Order: sequence, then C-alpha cells, then structure tokens
Amino acid sequence: MADAAANPANTAESAAPAAESAAPAAADANPANTHESAAPAAADAHPAALAAAVSATPAPAFDAERRATELAILDALRAVVDPEIGMNVVELALIKQVILGTEETEIKMILTTPFCPYAGSMIAQVKEQAESVVDHPVKVTLLAERWDPKDAGLMW
Repeated sequence: MADAAANPANTAESAAPAAESAAPAAADANPANTHESAAPAAADAHPAALAAAVSATPAPAFDAERRATELAILDALRAVVDPEIGMNVVELALIKQVILGTEETEIKMILTTPFCPYAGSMIAQVKEQAESVVDHPVKVTLLAERWDPKDAGLMW
C-alpha cells in the first residue's frame, strides 16, 4: 500500500488491465450493446428528431441551382450593350458581382467612364434584364472602382 501511495502510476497501470477485461464481459452480458439491436432503435426514433438531425447538417459548399441562376442573369445581361463601345456589359467586365437573395438580388457594376452619358439607361437595362430572370426586385449598385479596358473579355 505504501508503494501505491508513493507511485500512483503503478495503481493506474494495474487497474487498466482489470478494466479492459471487465469491458468485454459487460458487453457480452448486455445484448443492447450489439449492432443488431441499435438499428431498430434508430428506426423507432421520433420523426421530429430525425428532421432536426437532417437540418443540422451544413449547407453544401456549392449550390448548383444558385449558380445556374447567376449564369442565367449574366446571359440576360449580355443584351445590355454600351452604345459608345458596342460591347455588352458582361464582356466589358462592368458587372463585378451578382448577389442572389430570396427577396432581392443585387448587381454591383461599374461604368466605363465616371460621367458616362448613358449611365441611367444602362442601369435601367441591367435592372430590367436581371428582373426577367428572377421573380423579385433587383437593385443595381454602382461602384466607385475605375474600369480598366485590359479586363474586358476576361471575366465570367
């Protein structure tokens, strides 16, 4: 006993094999610990508990339906042409971001020049074309970012 008090590690080591040998005996004595009986218990679970477990799973990293809608909006925006340059707003890389929402979609865009005389018309066309794809309002936000002609044709 004096040895056990002086060296607690000896006590834990001697107790570990006894616990390991007792664990299989306990599992054999209780049939509820077998895999066969666990499956019916899960099947008998309350439907609300199963629904909660399913809803607790994380959302997928890629939503194919959402991406298809974004691409449909971009395709629709190809009809909006900058009258001075003769290219559409997608090819010119004027569309910087499409943010899909359940009640509103936002499109962030830039113009080719800060004081573009066709800004009002182009913004209205972008809004109209995007709303032809989604069934809720679209907000068009102009960004203060400068347009670089080198970006044309490289985005989306």
